[in-house]
Amino acid sequence: MKAYRVSGTAPFGSQRQPFSYDVPAEDAEAATQKVYSTLGSRHRIMRRKINIDSVGEIDPRTSTEPVVLHTFRDEIAAKGGPIAPTEEEE
Repeated sequence: MKAYRVSGTAPFGSQRQPFSYDVPAEDAEAATQKVYSTLGSRHRIMRRKINIDSVGEIDPRTSTEPVVLHTFRDEIAAKGGPIAPTEEEE
């Protein structure tokens, strides 16, 4: 199992907006299908209306998605913890 970042655009409301999801999956195709499924169930967007621009493997330590952190928690702990940048509030 690997971590993937899937990015693209989809219609949210009356305009198209960019999105980016980090998902654990066996391969890039499985990650793409997971994102289609997630957007379809959460936002009722049909698959043909979703444009996926990129699918790339990432280091799980750079993700802030809870499902990725949970899936790779042992690997992250063995490598010294997450390396995701913390965002400062203004």
